[in-house]
Amino acid sequence: MEKRLTRIDLMFALGFLFMLIVAVGAFFYGVKVGTSQAEARQEKDAPTESASPAAAVAYQLQDLVSFYHTVFLPYREFMSDWQAAQQKWLADDSIDRSSSLKELAKAATGKYASVKVAYTNPVSPLLKEAQDQYLKSLKLYASAFSENVASANEGTAGIALNKIRGDAYYKEGLKNGLSAQRSYYDSMVKWASSVDMDIPFDSDYKTTIGLTQWKILPLVAKNELTARYLQEQSLMSDFLPHDLTARIDSFIASGQAEKMKLKTMGSIAELLTRTDAVRSGDFLSLKNRFYAKQLLPQLPFFSPDK
Repeated sequence: MEKRLTRIDLMFALGFLFMLIVAVGAFFYGVKVGTSQAEARQEKDAPTESASPAAAVAYQLQDLVSFYHTVFLPYREFMSDWQAAQQKWLADDSIDRSSSLKELAKAATGKYASVKVAYTNPVSPLLKEAQDQYLKSLKLYASAFSENVASANEGTAGIALNKIRGDAYYKEGLKNGLSAQRSYYDSMVKWASSVDMDIPFDSDYKTTIGLTQWKILPLVAKNELTARYLQEQSLMSDFLPHDLTARIDSFIASGQAEKMKLKTMGSIAELLTRTDAVRSGDFLSLKNRFYAKQLLPQLPFFSPDK
């Protein structure tokens, strides 16, 4: 005969089974809670870990220097070739301008290929923007020169130059190049503000700024303003924004601005550029006089020994 379970045995078995179920449930609940807490900590820490390095490397000096050598300098070399060609055309009307334009179009294409592969740190968006604008400018210049090869030898050098400068591709190329230049100088302001907290990270200065306020601006902010002025006036020359800055400060220091009743930075810049009073190298010749203690990134065009 089978032995029947007593009431005590049955209660013990049911109690044991209940305790087993509770223990297993508690185990899995603990695993779930622990996993959730770990994931929450990871989500909380992740933005800090990813954002902090990005903030630390944005607009660092090495970014500005790298951009100078791999993007800015190739573009300026091309522009120097174009400016030199214009001077030769005007000096000798018998020059084969068609051949010259072919070479310039080829040079623009070559510089485009070089600038395109240059690495620009993505955490410095102004530099990336400038690179893209320089690329567009080079491509547009190549198109403009190629379009005008056939007619370049017609008429005088002045007529040929006016036709090229009136070309839609050329105008857009000039626009993009000046916009890129301003973005590069603006990135120097961002760099300076990370080094000196007294330099504003963002500014809303206009080229109509009064001379009283202009005089107290840090040099990097002045340079950004002159780059903005050149962009507004569609002026691309052999001199750079900081050369114009130095000539403006020299003009003010000489007392000429007060004598001529010029009240804004833009009005002085207009006078100087309209009369061809700015030259490449003006900044270097006046650097020790006006900017010995000013904060600047260590870029070759700011140093006389480079």
